Amino acid sequence: MVFKIGILISGNGSNMLNIINACQTNFLSSEVKLVISSNTKAQGIKKARRKKINTLTIEEKKFHTKNHFEEEILKSLIKHDVNLLCLAGYMKILSKEFLKKWKYDILNIHPSLLPAFKGIDAPKQALDLGVKFSGCTVHYVNEDVDCGKIIDQRFVKIDKKESLTSLKKKILKEEHKLYINVIGKLEKEV
Repeated sequence: MVFKIGILISGNGSNMLNIINACQTNFLSSEVKLVISSNTKAQGIKKARRKKINTLTIEEKKFHTKNHFEEEILKSLIKHDVNLLCLAGYMKILSKEFLKKWKYDILNIHPSLLPAFKGIDAPKQALDLGVKFSGCTVHYVNEDVDCGKIIDQRFVKIDKKESLTSLKKKILKEEHKLYINVIGKLEKEV
C-alpha cells in the first residue's frame, strides 16, 4: 500500500527528514503529505518546508483545552488525506479521545529497547542502570505511553566508557534505518 504520511514533530526533525528523503527518492513508495509541529521553534518545520512539504505549527497553549488542540490536528490530517501517522520526536502524549477518533495506524519511534526505559531520557536511564545494550523501537501507539505493540527493534552495544552524547548518536543512527525499514515492510504487508 502507498501511504499518505503525516508526521508530528516537536524539535529537530531528523527522523522526519529521513522519512521525507526516503519517500522523495522512491526508496519508499509512500508520500509525506503533512508535517505538524507542536513547537513554533522546531527546526524540523524549516527542513520540511525546504523539501516542499506542507507544514503547520499547532501550539496547545493557543487552545482552551487539549481536546480543541487535538481536534485541530485531526482536522488537518483529514484535510491532507493522511492514512499513516508517524510520531518523530513529538513531545506530547496523544489523548484517548484522539486515538479513538483516528482510524488509521500511528507509529512512534522510541530510543530504547521497549519495554525497557519508557518515557523521557531513555538513553540516560540505560546508562544510569549500567545495561550493556540499548537501542530503539518502532511501535504502534496506544493509550499507554510507549506500551503499544512492538513492530521492530535495533540494538546498540553500550561501551564501558560510553557518554550520553555518544549513545544518543548511536541510537539515532539506528532509528533512521529502523523507521524506514518498518514503513517499507508495512507498504508491502497491506
